[in-house]
Amino acid sequence: MSRKQQTLKTSVEISGIGLHSGEEVHVRVLPAPIDYGIEFVRTDLEDAPTIPAHIRYHSLRERRTQLKREGVVVETIEHFLAACRGLGIDNLRVEMDGAEFPGADGSAKPFVELLQKAVATEQKQDAKVLILGEPIFVRDGDATLVALPNGGEELSLQYVASFDDPEVTGGVFSMKVTPETFAEQLAPARTFCLASEVEALQAAGFGKGATRENTVVLGDPDTAQRLPDEPVRHKMLDLLGDLSLLGADLKAQVIATKSGHSTNARLVERLLDLMQDQETGGLVERDSGMDIREIIKMLPHRYPFLLIDRVIEVEGYKRAVAIKNVSINEPFFQGHFPERPLMPGVLQLEAMAQLAGMLLLRRLEYSGKLAVLWSLDKVKLRGGVTPGDQLRLEVETTRIKGDTVQCRGRGLVANKVVCEAVLMFTIIES
Repeated sequence: MSRKQQTLKTSVEISGIGLHSGEEVHVRVLPAPIDYGIEFVRTDLEDAPTIPAHIRYHSLRERRTQLKREGVVVETIEHFLAACRGLGIDNLRVEMDGAEFPGADGSAKPFVELLQKAVATEQKQDAKVLILGEPIFVRDGDATLVALPNGGEELSLQYVASFDDPEVTGGVFSMKVTPETFAEQLAPARTFCLASEVEALQAAGFGKGATRENTVVLGDPDTAQRLPDEPVRHKMLDLLGDLSLLGADLKAQVIATKSGHSTNARLVERLLDLMQDQETGGLVERDSGMDIREIIKMLPHRYPFLLIDRVIEVEGYKRAVAIKNVSINEPFFQGHFPERPLMPGVLQLEAMAQLAGMLLLRRLEYSGKLAVLWSLDKVKLRGGVTPGDQLRLEVETTRIKGDTVQCRGRGLVANKVVCEAVLMFTIIES
């Protein structure tokens, strides 16, 4: 059974020190509309750049989860994201005046209390869901992750931990993730390190904000654990935070052995590929999707220049996904390498621009106007598109200033990027 999306009734704030940077950061968490997702905003930088909490922006960083977009980063956001996923909070604007999220007490408990203080409220749209229908396996050395179908039941997790220190024992912890079990059994688990690696970590610049109150030191007789198997539970907490980067509720059983952030991200990437295959193939329909009749009502283009067949989903005016089915009957194949038909790259970009224009014209202040393509930048054509291919188009709004809008777009065939560009539009009277 699907659940409704949720946001918060009021905004809340929290300040603290980053676990690794040791720098003070202030965070303001605000309600957001349907399909907004969770978006981080760097208010300390010019134009307050935004980074959606999605695997598309994942950037490898040791011992933490980092998101990066056009050179701007936010990091150590996994505990906060785990709190959002555990409580079923979908749509938030999270303003930060620094790069690293506050470490608080090293767990997700303070963030659970923060979100509960603001009070969750249901929205009218169903939450996006991926019901796993086939096993997925990821391995990196002795770290493994297996996701198994569970008949559409709620997400269940199992973590098997062992540590590279003979004096520190591992453990196993399992649970079904509900708001209640998360808040009680997982959220209070604090981050940890081995006593044998403390000096090396400090020398490498890690843990500048770590204290005995927010970090469990395994192998240190003076360190008391808050929960049984607290380190194992914390590894599961990190896993849940990373799984939230899928942008959808996952209904599956996930079994992890010695997995860390990089392996977690690889699993989420595999899950995203599977979800996109289901969307592209029409096996999953989103409420915000549009058929060709609805597309024609919004776009002024007609044959032979209407290059969108179906819209899979639209997230407010921030992001849209659509399909172009490429047939040998396309008129351009008659003259564009007829002996070896290839869809012209400029038409791939045109299809991308049409989708972006449709996304922009959903904004109330742009209704009744036209979105005119003004410039293209960072254009890359990475692969051929041939008859029989299904071109998946993805566009997102990256910057809005008055009647000038910048979007980033890309096209994929079989989950491989074939084209990408930054598109600039100007909005004019029709």
